[in-house]
Amino acid sequence: MTYCVGMLVEEGLALIADTRTNAGVDNISTYRKLHVTEVPGERVLGVATAGNLSVTQTALAMVAEGVRLPDGEAPETLETVPTLFRAAQLIGHAISQVRASFSSQMQADAVDTGATILLGGQIGDGKLGLYLIYAQGNFIECGVETPYLQVGELKYGKPILDRALRHDTPLDEAVKLGLISFDSTIRSNIAVGPPFDLLVLKRDALASFQKRIEADDDYFRDLGRRWSEALAAAHRAMPAPPWLA
Repeated sequence: MTYCVGMLVEEGLALIADTRTNAGVDNISTYRKLHVTEVPGERVLGVATAGNLSVTQTALAMVAEGVRLPDGEAPETLETVPTLFRAAQLIGHAISQVRASFSSQMQADAVDTGATILLGGQIGDGKLGLYLIYAQGNFIECGVETPYLQVGELKYGKPILDRALRHDTPLDEAVKLGLISFDSTIRSNIAVGPPFDLLVLKRDALASFQKRIEADDDYFRDLGRRWSEALAAAHRAMPAPPWLA
């Protein structure tokens, strides 16, 4: 499994994805789950994947070669689609096609073909956006009311984002909250682990910041330590249940 989060705030977009893939406790590997298509000044698209690795890798390979949508006249790629919405349609179509072609073979072996994808970015003067694409090919768009989307092992990091992330949260604060959600997740779930890949895109900048965060990254380790200390201090400062006095 994996954990990926996308946060869309007023200042811009941040995508974070882990790299752990496991087929059992004794078969753990590292694969990049965050893929970036960038033409500086023209487009930046980030794709974060969770679920069956063969399904997501095959779907992205198809998109890289070109996929013709039912209403299209020629194959399109992430480098040629005119809008972010069209990019979501492209990926959704590819992943549904891959699952259909794999289904009978994998179902016979009881293999889960489920997969979900986060797509975020901006093309030209179009709006900055974030989509969650389901295994069936349909998708939803991130909104102002809940300015984040998650895929994979999301339950451990979700409470932090629910409580603290808002549409007007500064972008650097959003990145901090995203990393805290990762710290909380890896403490509770062995299926998620470093290194983490980070993409940050300021609104209308059309040029990204990217970083790989290793397990021994000084900032990430200090952030986790400070968060643990802050939680401990907070619960100690709260009154004890009065009915136990």
